[in-house]
Amino acid sequence: MKIFKHQCEIEILRMLRNPYYLFWSLFMPILFYIIFTKIFKFDVPDQNEWNAHYLMSMTTFSVMGSSIMTMGVRLVEERTQGWTTFIRVTPLSDAVYYSAKMVGQTLVHVLSVLVIFVAGVVVNQVSLSALEWVFSAGWILLASVPFLAIGTLVGTMKRVDTAVGVSNVIYMVLAITGGMWMPMDVLPNIIQKIGLWLPAFQFGNGAWEIIRGHAPDVRNILILSAYLLLFMVLSIYIRRKQEAV
Repeated sequence: MKIFKHQCEIEILRMLRNPYYLFWSLFMPILFYIIFTKIFKFDVPDQNEWNAHYLMSMTTFSVMGSSIMTMGVRLVEERTQGWTTFIRVTPLSDAVYYSAKMVGQTLVHVLSVLVIFVAGVVVNQVSLSALEWVFSAGWILLASVPFLAIGTLVGTMKRVDTAVGVSNVIYMVLAITGGMWMPMDVLPNIIQKIGLWLPAFQFGNGAWEIIRGHAPDVRNILILSAYLLLFMVLSIYIRRKQEAV
C-alpha cells in the first residue's frame, strides 16, 4: 500500500508539471467556454441552461482529453525510454504501476473538474444545486474510466510521435461527434447517428441529464461499460503479445 501511495503521488506531480496537461485540460476548455458562451452565442431558448450545458461539455472534453492523450503518450514515452523495463527489477509490480497511473490521473481530474466548474461560475454565474454539482462531478470522474482505457490502448504503440498523432485524432473526432463542441442537433444527420453510439456522447449526455434534474440514462452506462471492457481486453491482449516477442 505504501508503494502504491508513493507511486500515485509521483504520477500526480508529473502531470501537474506537464505543460501539455495544463494547456489542453485547463486552458483550452476554459477558452472554448468563454468563446461559445460570451462571444459566439447560439440561438437557444434558455441561455442559463445553455451556459450550464456547455460547462459540462467543456469539463467532459477536458477529462476525456487528459485520459486519452496524457495517459497514452506517457506510457509510450516510458516504454521507449526503458523505464518499464527498469521497473520489472524493482518491487513495483505491473498491477501497482498501471493502477497508480489510473488513480493518479483520476485525482488530477478532480482538480480539472473543480477549476472548470469555478470558471463557469465566474464567467457566467452558472447556478446549480449542491447535489447537481456533486453528482455531475461524480459522473464525470467515474464515467471517464473508459477513456483511461483508450489511453492504455494508445500506450501500446511503439513510437511517441505515432501515439501523439493518433491520440489527437481520437480526441478531436470524439469531441466533435459527441456534441461537446456544439449541440448534437446542429450536426449533420450522419454524424448524429454515428455519435449516438460513440463513448463521448454517452459521457457528455450523462452530465447534461444531471444538470436538467435527471439521472444518466441506462443506455449511457451500458455503452460506456461495453467500451471499457472492449478497450481493456484489447490493451491486455496487445501487451501480452508484445511481451511474448
